[in-house]
Amino acid sequence: MQFRNTAGTDALAALADTRQSVFWLDRPERPAAAPELVGAERADLLVVGAGFTGLWAALLAKRADPARDVVLVEGARAADGATGRNGGFVSSSLTHGFANGMERWPNDMPALLRLGRENLDAIERTVSDLGIECDFVRSGELDVAVEPHHLAGLAEHAKSATAMGEEVSLLTAEQARARVDSPTYLGATYDPAGTALVDPARLAWGLRKACLDAGVRLFERSPILDLASSAGHVVATSRSGLVRADRVALATNAYPPLLRRLSHYIVPVYDYVLMTEPLTDAQHSAIGWSGREGISDAGNQFHYYRTTQDGRILWGGYDAIYHAGNGFGPQYDHNRESYERLAEHFLQTFPQLRGIRFSHSWGGAIDTCSRFSAFWGTAHDGKVGYVAGYTGLGVGASRFGAATMLDLIDGRSTEATELEMVRTKPMPFPPEPIRSWGISLTTTALQKADNDGGRRGLWLRALDKVGLGFDS
Repeated sequence: MQFRNTAGTDALAALADTRQSVFWLDRPERPAAAPELVGAERADLLVVGAGFTGLWAALLAKRADPARDVVLVEGARAADGATGRNGGFVSSSLTHGFANGMERWPNDMPALLRLGRENLDAIERTVSDLGIECDFVRSGELDVAVEPHHLAGLAEHAKSATAMGEEVSLLTAEQARARVDSPTYLGATYDPAGTALVDPARLAWGLRKACLDAGVRLFERSPILDLASSAGHVVATSRSGLVRADRVALATNAYPPLLRRLSHYIVPVYDYVLMTEPLTDAQHSAIGWSGREGISDAGNQFHYYRTTQDGRILWGGYDAIYHAGNGFGPQYDHNRESYERLAEHFLQTFPQLRGIRFSHSWGGAIDTCSRFSAFWGTAHDGKVGYVAGYTGLGVGASRFGAATMLDLIDGRSTEATELEMVRTKPMPFPPEPIRSWGISLTTTALQKADNDGGRRGLWLRALDKVGLGFDS
């Protein structure tokens, strides 16, 4: 179906009492902030950024060598950025989906699929071993067709993934609607093993506690402003202190990078989310969804949605908004037009839920790169490592990203570091103003393709050919 983009009366009413706040972070049990970095500190390893990548890097480094002195510095509070603002989909995919991986690294895909499954299993074990109460559920995922042209693509995906040993089945419209009842569903694929759901903030807070328990020294509200090499070390400077470290792991996601080179590879793209109030028993009965599957639709501009432990529905995606000059900051965290569009699309998908209200709305930046999946590198003579570019699928991949970054800065040759995905970089984005012009043109072309039976025009085909893509 072609989603209407003008909010009707029901959609506006559903937004009437919405709180512009991140649902996951809007909790009384949020940990009190750690001290700020003041004065001079010394560390074997400095990790910059206390989102998922930074938390995993600090914890994995300490577990590998408890004697290693690890300092973790966060510019705001742990999980304030993308880590606390996402939909809570924990995917086994390291490549932003099977098709993207097959297109870019077909020879490495058997290893990438296995490593991705092992990574997801390791996250589940960590949650269990540490007793982190974060509603971690191996729910599986539905990718639903809402336009006739989506069906062929889903069928091809199921065939190709199954041939590679993945557990993906093709569902008819009736089978899809037996799981979750929406009149928009024309069919689906179902992957029962490759996706888990999680409360992302509670997972991050659990990892934060594990880091502290392991002896990681954490400083919050201490943005690092500069990195410099000095006498064989790397010096990271904040507003009121500094850390002199042997090694530095950068885990700053979409935030303005500390290495200038990263600005060529990453654009911050803003994504928006709504959360409903808890559904009544009658509302649950009207849509089914007893399996708590994560769901996304197969459009270029797609929605992602899932249920929560207390019976709400999170509904996000579709818009992916770039602000010129890699615009980034809290002034972009809310967008009324996007919220209205999302509310209208929600009610088109679940018309039986008319009358529902949304309790929370929020947005945040995604660290988008042209190949849609993480990339790695080092700087300062190998003493500084980085991983970035998850493009919205980093909740699970961040653990693998952190582990591989540690391998690189510690000089270890591993199966991960030998992957072509790790050894190569994405195509850089062009400079401004060409960057803004190109992204705007691409967004328009993707909308046109969605409205034209999926046919990709000349501009999209040209981007596909050179490997410089952009999607929502």
